[in-house]
Amino acid sequence: MLTGEIRNQVDQLWNSFWSGGIANPIEVIEQITYLLFLKRLDEEQTLAEAKARQLSQPLDRRIFPEGNDRLKTPYAHLRWSYLRTQESRAQFDLVSEHVFPFLRTVGGEGSTYAHHMRDARFTIPTPNLLSKAIQLIDAIRMDDRDTKGDVYEYMLSKIASAGQNGQFRTPRHIIQLMVELTRPTPKDVVCDPASGTCGFLVATSEYLRDHYKDLFDTEESRHHFNHELFHGFDSDATMLRIGSMNLLLHGVENPDIERRDSLSEDNAGEVDKYSLVLANPPFAGSLDYESTAKGLQQTVKTKKTELLFLALFIRMLEVGGRAAVIVPDGVLFGSSNAHKSLRKILVEDHKLDAVVSLPSGAFKPYAGVSTAILFFTKTGVGGTDYVWFYDVQADGWSLDDKRTPLLSEDKLGPDPRTPLTAEEHAKNNLPDVAARYSQRDGTERENPRTARSFSVPKAEIAEYNYDLSLNRYKQVVHEEIKHVSPKEVLAELQQLEAEIHLGLKELEEMLG
Repeated sequence: MLTGEIRNQVDQLWNSFWSGGIANPIEVIEQITYLLFLKRLDEEQTLAEAKARQLSQPLDRRIFPEGNDRLKTPYAHLRWSYLRTQESRAQFDLVSEHVFPFLRTVGGEGSTYAHHMRDARFTIPTPNLLSKAIQLIDAIRMDDRDTKGDVYEYMLSKIASAGQNGQFRTPRHIIQLMVELTRPTPKDVVCDPASGTCGFLVATSEYLRDHYKDLFDTEESRHHFNHELFHGFDSDATMLRIGSMNLLLHGVENPDIERRDSLSEDNAGEVDKYSLVLANPPFAGSLDYESTAKGLQQTVKTKKTELLFLALFIRMLEVGGRAAVIVPDGVLFGSSNAHKSLRKILVEDHKLDAVVSLPSGAFKPYAGVSTAILFFTKTGVGGTDYVWFYDVQADGWSLDDKRTPLLSEDKLGPDPRTPLTAEEHAKNNLPDVAARYSQRDGTERENPRTARSFSVPKAEIAEYNYDLSLNRYKQVVHEEIKHVSPKEVLAELQQLEAEIHLGLKELEEMLG
């Protein structure tokens, strides 16, 4: 949790870029990312040097070269610890002429971060702006992983609040709900094929740290966490850099974050590989058949990206693998053959666990489209008996374009730090979703269709052409209309007439 002081420092940093002439929020976060990466490299080098001194051994890892004739500058001058001490003009020359060329060649380390820094471009326009940015970043205390991650998440939230590129950011509390309900384990292999800023992968890493205290007890588990557990794909190089840095600052050393079009034929090999898929794929758009993976077309013949991504998720999962994915409501009740056949595949060929309907304002101000979260398990042999539905009416935030919190920070999200009252639960349904989801195969089966959550048998869903919209099955409580006889109506009218007559008489007497 960030302190008010740190938030103010981040706000100052952000505002300095805007006032300095960089108005694109993506460009702002990208330039900050490069500087944070340089600072992180210096911190790692410093730790390695301290270890070598303490053990009286040679340095086992050298990030910054001892000398670099091509760059014609001593390695020490590339480091953050040196850069921060220089005056603005010297900083600008060092960063533009030496630091950025170094960042683009640091790929020899072989990490995903180094790979995505190869296209790094320095676009800060003036020495004064760079100097101020270095000063502000240096002043922000990011001594531990939690603070580093929270600082970067807060910066990413500014992409959304700036009103641009909001499609890259799924609300954090919705991500946390999906992670909470799928319960990742340290042995999982997790993928987000539309990763953006890697919010789902970050939330998974935090969940594992919170729920598995022995996560790093063995070399095998540490290696799996840092090198094999996290996978993300995106077609935007800038998003890859931002997403990679997000994971780095949350303590993931070397995730598999790749630039690729997840729906293209080039990714035909991504089959039966992952035990958990978490995603919010693009809702709108269509593709040419020629560019779409043939395996996906065999599953569902369509150009609609929301259907193709759903088919992709099924294809990517290993048998027994599970998924939580956000879809527009049209996927739930669309009448085309592609819509119906894909829903039938989920219900009949695999195990559709739940449909959680989100309020229509969940993605405002960028989209007012109604959405839902599908939870399913890949089996290949069926397994759906009942499908659990939940009607989320409040997620803790206002459902207008401002999306302001309705409760204090400790009472937001699916796992609030402070218990909620009944009145507060009406403003944040997410803890109730999590509690009821765990009982979906038990007591939740007994709920009436008028309740907030209920279960529907597979046979009934099949009867309605595999319609998965909550309103198809939900029953509304109608208030009982009281029957009144004509005599009672006449008596009430006569009483009303007498009261009016009496009132007029009193008024005449008052007027004299």
